[in-house]
Amino acid sequence: MNSLKFDFPVTEKTYKEVENRKLSLYIFEPKGNQRERPAILFFNGGSFKTKPKTPVQFQHQAHYFSTNGMVAICVDYRNGSDEGFLPTQAIYDVKSAVRYVRRNASDLGVDPDKIVVCGASAGGYITISSIMLDNLNDDNEYDNQSTEHLPNFLIIFAAGMDGVDIMKRRYPQLLDNAIELSPIHNIKKCLPTTLWLCGTGDDLYENNTNFINLMNQEGNNIILKTFENLEHGFFNYGRHQNEYFHKTKFEIEKYLQSINII
Repeated sequence: MNSLKFDFPVTEKTYKEVENRKLSLYIFEPKGNQRERPAILFFNGGSFKTKPKTPVQFQHQAHYFSTNGMVAICVDYRNGSDEGFLPTQAIYDVKSAVRYVRRNASDLGVDPDKIVVCGASAGGYITISSIMLDNLNDDNEYDNQSTEHLPNFLIIFAAGMDGVDIMKRRYPQLLDNAIELSPIHNIKKCLPTTLWLCGTGDDLYENNTNFINLMNQEGNNIILKTFENLEHGFFNYGRHQNEYFHKTKFEIEKYLQSINII
């Protein structure tokens, strides 16, 4: 991936190298020298396209939460611009990124028990899948039954939960395994406490509400916050004169306060 340009100071750290591809964390440091700070990792959407969005998508949210004392991180992961890309690779990378932050918590000044993951659209699919689909992993030394890759809390912006549909449309070579790669076909109690934000005008709204209802019936705690008539990606900085960027930012802030993260 070409060098990314952020509007705020960031520290870049490589968390993984795969086939000459360096995958980076772009870290927004809070002021002060406190230790054991909560961390939030952002996984951008639009990553399955051949010209994907980049980790810069969440830079304004990351900057804001760093001013609230969190170590905020925009995560680069494999995407549609990588030759031979498959979504399973991105799921591997989510696990690797969370694992890296937890293993290096002391050096990063992070509390390993206060790691929040936030994913949007494709970034939401891969973050949910990284928790629900146990056997997807490309670190041969990592035990798939370990919990080191699991975030403590989760935030999702509208994301497709039907892996069969995703593979039919984009990755027919994975169709034979599509049910295994589909969160809505693998309902179980497994998610941490989750805030889910979705516009009722989003094409994924029905899919998301069905998934949430099924998961909550299994004992998960997913809190759905809806935004009337709003489209996919309505929360992005620069849309709607930033009205919903701010509204969703404050919904996330309220959620993080309610779980004693900030």
